[in-house]
Amino acid sequence: MLKKIVVIVFLLASFIYAQGNNYTHYRNVHLSGGIQVGLNNGFGGHLVVLISNFAENFPFSAKFGAGLSYLDVGEPMAARRIFINNNTNGVPEKKGHVYDFSLDFLYRKSILGLKRNYFYAGPRYSIFSANFNYVGGNEDFDVTSSQWGFGLGIENYFRVIPSIDLVLNFGYDYYISETLYGHDTSYSPDGQDINPREDYTYKDADKAINQPKHQLKALIGFNIMLN
Repeated sequence: MLKKIVVIVFLLASFIYAQGNNYTHYRNVHLSGGIQVGLNNGFGGHLVVLISNFAENFPFSAKFGAGLSYLDVGEPMAARRIFINNNTNGVPEKKGHVYDFSLDFLYRKSILGLKRNYFYAGPRYSIFSANFNYVGGNEDFDVTSSQWGFGLGIENYFRVIPSIDLVLNFGYDYYISETLYGHDTSYSPDGQDINPREDYTYKDADKAINQPKHQLKALIGFNIMLN
């Protein structure tokens, strides 16, 4: 799946490059890029590329984003019981992250005197990975999942200098529950579990592991005009 994402990013970059270089002689294509940091599936950062006026009379801008966030991944002792065994030895440690990818379409609409205000919505894709390590207990394993989702929000741009904007971004993302994989076990929302422990179900695994689901987003950053 990661290879597919890399291919998609490459194709998107090629499209943006072509738009920015081959068609500006008859259409004023606007291209900018930037970084945003803050709350987004935990605390992290987001790289964005924004392109506007890329199709004649098309009322929306398009924004591609790719981010990395660190978050609380769940309950170590519950994860151990559900994915491995009932041992209790060792000092539990946990860490984890989410790679997220987004494609939004933005519509400009002034509100409350904010002239460069945009409403946006679009699809999401996340790659979640949690690590649970039991120091002294000789157990160390990962729980992973990949999810599709949908997001919407509002974004405001404030000119700092002629080529740089301050950006405030507030939104909400929803991710569809997907199969959780850990050690030699997996739990699926449709009940097609592989090597489940005892009588545990997907509901138990989903409760123990904090894969993305309902996510509020609050980010601040800068955008730089590229053409």
